[in-house]
Amino acid sequence: MDFEKYGSLAFFKGLSAMDLEALAPYFTPSRYVAGTVIFEQGDKAESVYLVASGEVTIRYKPADAPPMIVTRVQPGGIFGWSAAMGNQAYTSAAVCSLDSEVLIIRGEELRRLCDKNPRIGSVLLERLSLVVAERRQNLQGDVSSILADGMRHANCSGEN
Repeated sequence: MDFEKYGSLAFFKGLSAMDLEALAPYFTPSRYVAGTVIFEQGDKAESVYLVASGEVTIRYKPADAPPMIVTRVQPGGIFGWSAAMGNQAYTSAAVCSLDSEVLIIRGEELRRLCDKNPRIGSVLLERLSLVVAERRQNLQGDVSSILADGMRHANCSGEN
């Protein structure tokens, strides 16, 4: 990772040049064209992704409803955090909405890095926790809307 190029991303805010240098070997840049599916909901959760440029759409497919867009991840944002938490599978799908460059770190490497360097780990875990909280709030709002629409439809058609 070229920490001079990527160090200004919001995810790395608050880390020193020395911290970024320590992180550099763990992150691998990758480019994707618009429309590329990075991972599907249910795929094995192995890596965490940081958007350096472009945009990635996170989609969630409930069992009994159409897919919904949970969020659009912009530069500096992260996705695939299931891997950081040690989950077996991704809970949503990630699809490039635009040509994108992302930085990739394996979830187990991120956890090891946080254990080895608690100060850096604390900053990164704080960023992850903010993303998790925001996504859950967005998803809860979307699910509430689907339920409300379903209830309105049932009331209009006379279903009980």
